[in-house]
Order: sequence, then C-alpha cells, then structure tokens
Amino acid sequence: MTRRILIRATGAARPGQLAGLGKALAASGARLLDINQSVTFDMLSLEALVGLDHDSDLEAALSAVGDELGLDVQAIQVSAEDYQRWSSQASRPRLILTLLAPHLPAGILAEVGALTAEHGLTVELIHRLSGREPLDGGVPRDHQSIQGACVECWLRGDEVDLDALREKALALGAMHGVDIALQEDSIWRRHRRLVCFDMDSTLIQAEVIDELARRHGVYDEVAEVTERAMRGELDFQQSFRERMAKLRGLDESVLAEIARDLPLMDGVERLMRQLKRLGYRTAILSGGFTYFARHLQQTLGFDEIHANELVIENGKVTGEVREPILDADRKAQLLREIAAREGLAMEQTIAVGDGANDLKMLAAAGLGIAFRAKPLVRAQASHSISTLGIDAVLYLIGYRQVDLEERGE
Repeated sequence: MTRRILIRATGAARPGQLAGLGKALAASGARLLDINQSVTFDMLSLEALVGLDHDSDLEAALSAVGDELGLDVQAIQVSAEDYQRWSSQASRPRLILTLLAPHLPAGILAEVGALTAEHGLTVELIHRLSGREPLDGGVPRDHQSIQGACVECWLRGDEVDLDALREKALALGAMHGVDIALQEDSIWRRHRRLVCFDMDSTLIQAEVIDELARRHGVYDEVAEVTERAMRGELDFQQSFRERMAKLRGLDESVLAEIARDLPLMDGVERLMRQLKRLGYRTAILSGGFTYFARHLQQTLGFDEIHANELVIENGKVTGEVREPILDADRKAQLLREIAAREGLAMEQTIAVGDGANDLKMLAAAGLGIAFRAKPLVRAQASHSISTLGIDAVLYLIGYRQVDLEERGE
C-alpha cells in the first residue's frame, strides 16, 4: 500500500542541499509528488511530498543526510484523507492579492489575514515584487527603481463573492493608506499585450482644457460648466462643447507652450520603457486633444493615439472639434477595435484612467485600473492605484523589480 510522506527541511542555506536530499529520496525508491522550496535571508525552507510503494526506512535516511547538510528534516505521514483534501484545494481557483504603498505597515498583514479568512481563503504564498528597502528606511532614489513597496499574495479557496471582497479590501486599504488589488489568476494575467491610457491626470499631471482656459482668461467659466456636468445637468458631449466654445480665439502658439511644459505623471517614462521592451502595444485614448497626445507620442513612444481634434483656423482655436467626439462609449469601442485589429482577446488588454469618462473602457478591458481616481471611480473600477506612481501598473501584471534590474536599465 502506498505511503505518502511530507518531507519538511529547514536550516541555513548552502549549496548541495537539494542534491543530498534528492539522493536520499532516490535511494529509498520514493516518487516525487510535489515540491516547494524558498530561501529567505539565507534560511532555506523545503517541503516535498513523496510516495513510497514498499517498505523503506526513509525517515532514518533523511535524518542522517540532514545532519550532514545542516538541516532539520522532518518526515510526516500523510493520510489518504489529507492527501485528497490537499488535492481538492489545489484545484480550486486562485486569486492574486497585491498590496502597494510607499511603505507597508506590518499591521496590514493581520487585517488582510482576517479578511481572507472571513471569505474562506487560504494564503498559499506571499512574495515581494518590489526591491529591497534602503537601510535608512527611505525610498529608492536610483532611476531604475519603482519607488514604494509591493507584496503579492496567492489565495486559494472556494468560489467567493469577488465584488464584496473587493469592496471590503478597498475600505481596508483606505484605512491604512495601502492599495489592495484583487484579480483572478489565469493564463491571461501574464499574457496581456495591449495597454490603453487616458491622458489628462493619468499620463500627465494636468487637465489640458483647464490650462487652456487659464491662458485664455476663462477658467472660472469653464470650471462652472464642468461643475454642472458633475451635478448631472449636462452629459459629457454637451459639457465638452460648451467648454470648447469658451476657448474660441485662443492663439495657437499657446498650445505649443503648454505642450512643452506638460508635467508628466510620476513613473510614466519608466513604465513606457518597460512596456516597449516587453513587447506591449500602447495607445492613448483621451477625451483631451490630439495636439497634446501627439506630443506625448513623440516623447514617450506610444504606438497610436486617439483623441479630439481641435479645429484651428488662421492660427486661432475656433472653439470646435472634429466629429466624432471621443467620449466614454467611444473609448470602450476603440479599445475593442484595437484589440480585434491586433488579433488579441479582450482578456489580453489593460486600460488605465482616472475619471468617470474612463469607466466603460476600464470595464471592457481584461485588466482595468483606476489611477489616482476620485472615490466614486475607485469604487466602481475593479482595480485601483492611488499610493504609487503609474509605473506600479507593472506590479499588477506580475512584474518584479529584479526583472528591471536584470535587464540592465
């Protein structure tokens, strides 16, 4: 009758330990059923599940080799019932929970542990995606590091109400100043191929129409129209046309001045370098203006841009834009069209934006991320980043800081 034995080895890591344990298992005629090993701060932890179809003094052999290798080795008998239970658990869906913040408070672990337990989830693995924190407790200053901390947790359990779990995670994160993202693990997670971005307040730290209004002396009037739209008195297209009309007569030279001084979002240059290296197609889908999106395309290397085209005559803004106006519906439609043209499944798409005008695009994407968005948008989006720069998007696709360092940026 087959015996199943869980081998657990711990101790200071050194070369040759896996080979020594492997030889002892092979000499005993054991079959390897499962294995997991990690080294943290030079301390090794190895677990292997083996099967034995005949009598063998495996425990004694492991004890002897453990003494030689400087390891504490335990051999634990696994019942048929426990083995069946573990096998059943391994077949359950996996969730990925990501914690992001400038610094991660230790208390968040207890809170996350309690939240996951409440929903019947087991924490299967925790590992760090971010780089090491400097000894002075600050944040990395070199140009290649994504500033801040990120830890990824793998969760396993029965099917859960993901929306309810996300709602609680959002509240918990807000309490501790931590972004908590939840996504289902699947083959698509590491095979995204298209990233579409909003522009204003996402790729740049400004709303261009507000900057244009300031330079034209009509900021208060434009802001009043924006406020009416936020109250629901105007839809996006109505409010957009009213705001544009107030820019009539603005000199074209002002556009060039504003474009030259656009403040880029934290981490956007680093993000774009990595996305291009990883082979992603990138696009800007903006309710702003092509004049400024084209400037970002030339500066940062976006593959394509889609935005609203200002009508300029005799060096002056006419207050009109060419149809169709790029609104929320058009953004989502363009995302689908680009994916179809590139032969991609929607699960392979990512969308990043900050406003209510981005929600349909975020919902349509395989991974929709609300970036530094208002509470209403964060609550409706599946994922959000508020505490770090936009390059933290790389963490949500499973990217590690060490990968960036190995690429020699």
